[in-house]
Amino acid sequence: MVSGQYEFGAYRLDAQSRMLFREGDHVALPPKVAELLVALVQAAGRALTREELLLRLWPDTVVEEGSLTSHISMLRKALSEGPNGLDFIETLPKRGYRFVASVKRAASQAVASGVDRAMLVVLPFENFTTGERYDYFSEGLTEEMITELARLSPEHLGVIARTSAMQFRSTTKNIAQIGSELGVSHVLEGSVRRLGERVRITAQLIRVSDESHLWAQSYERGLHDVLEVQAEVARAVAREIQIKLTPHEQRRLGSDKTRSINPKAYELYLRGRHFWYRRTEEGIRKSIECFEEALRGDPSFAAAYDGISDAHTMLACRGMTPALESFHKAKAAARQAVRLQPELGEGYASLAHVRLHDWDWVGLESDFQQAAELDPGYAIAHYWYAEYLMAMGRTQESVGRVEHGRALDPLNSVMNASVGMIRYLAHDYDGALVALRRGLEIDPTHYVSHLRVGLVCLQKKLPNEAIDAMQQAVMCSGGATEALAGLAQAHAVTGDKLAMGRIMKELGESGDRYVSPYNVARVYGAIDDKQRALEWLERAYREHNPDLIELTREPSFAGLHSDAKFRELVERIGWRSVAAD
Repeated sequence: MVSGQYEFGAYRLDAQSRMLFREGDHVALPPKVAELLVALVQAAGRALTREELLLRLWPDTVVEEGSLTSHISMLRKALSEGPNGLDFIETLPKRGYRFVASVKRAASQAVASGVDRAMLVVLPFENFTTGERYDYFSEGLTEEMITELARLSPEHLGVIARTSAMQFRSTTKNIAQIGSELGVSHVLEGSVRRLGERVRITAQLIRVSDESHLWAQSYERGLHDVLEVQAEVARAVAREIQIKLTPHEQRRLGSDKTRSINPKAYELYLRGRHFWYRRTEEGIRKSIECFEEALRGDPSFAAAYDGISDAHTMLACRGMTPALESFHKAKAAARQAVRLQPELGEGYASLAHVRLHDWDWVGLESDFQQAAELDPGYAIAHYWYAEYLMAMGRTQESVGRVEHGRALDPLNSVMNASVGMIRYLAHDYDGALVALRRGLEIDPTHYVSHLRVGLVCLQKKLPNEAIDAMQQAVMCSGGATEALAGLAQAHAVTGDKLAMGRIMKELGESGDRYVSPYNVARVYGAIDDKQRALEWLERAYREHNPDLIELTREPSFAGLHSDAKFRELVERIGWRSVAAD
């Protein structure tokens, strides 16, 4: 892995972590843009051909040269010291690019010991308790450990998120293979054994480069002392990776070490998160039952309120329930979580997420920023923040934010689908397809990825591919109304009005199943039926449909932008004007 610190102009680049700083402030870059910058800076003064750069950035993928051009453009916008960044990057017509600014090698500033920023993965803790019924407990403990370590010292330690870590559950891969796939320098692994109301936890820290065991420890505690174990492990990791903790970090760990929890409530919370991660309507509703039961045992359990908030928001955003009632419950629960535990980053993230879809704009970005500061490793929150940035027309910031979230959780099909959606809304259809297909390689049954591939293919004028993708979405989702609307849209665009009509009739007769009016509006918008599209958008507004935050960026509605009714609707939601294309 390339390493080293480089300085040019007002900037400092950490080549190993791919982090760029301007006068000490972090400049967010999508991973491929960061890789491009590293390549150019390390070859400063020497021309790099387009072929060299394409091979460096996409070694296993065939991409068009336009992808490289768009990444150069993003990099120039990020390096905004000169006009369009041209003080730094020179274009060599028909050849390639050259970094022309003066570059000097700098001493590493990552940590006091002089080592670069470490990257860590917490492998799923093995369940040594008899029977599978305690899997939720070992999975939950793994997630809690990831959260504890991710907020330890984010400038010095990056932590891979839960979903990517879970891909290595019961793996036969060795430490070197895991380190290579995830780009990590250290691995934390362990096991859990339940003994009634007591738990035995073992943990060991391994350095990837030579597979040496840096530290190992066993703990036996009551369930109410689990937070104490997490704090002790975090201190040990910091010590062994040579991270100097700030006074604030030391105080927080000290607080966690002495904070006791209600064992039954904690166990119910872990079970609730286990169901929530299934992302099915049944699983989400079961998670709410678990969180509510946890609160009956411990009314001050902030994380359970946060779980309730996430569950109700998910039901609304996936079109499983009408939004108004769900958002009211979600917002109330998130506010209670933040009141009970002001340092709970997930609480601020949940509050910001529901406020975004509730069009509650005032001070909203500060909630997202607070969430990112308190829990920088919470990958999905970076997607929610990216949704806000896209809604505000800050396209490049949005792409950079969601790519940062994906880097924290690279093997998560949901995060890759999220990158695909943001790039779709940014009208970067090639980039969207790359992300969505990457997600489908991880989970070929993820219906949302298939659905979004279909939407992208419609914009790329690939009608047959769009229909195939939408049919896969319908099959994988068990006939979800969202997927059926997507298939109707694909048939409509290809001119098969009979097939579209049959599906629309089926949606109209769906009985108890909720049909999102926004998805119906997108069908009519795609075939330029302005009157019906506006009628369904108005209905979506009355129902407070969460997808309306995408209204000004959704390509299917581009033909409505000049319509006075559309502009008036945009203003009612809270925007002053239609975002620029």
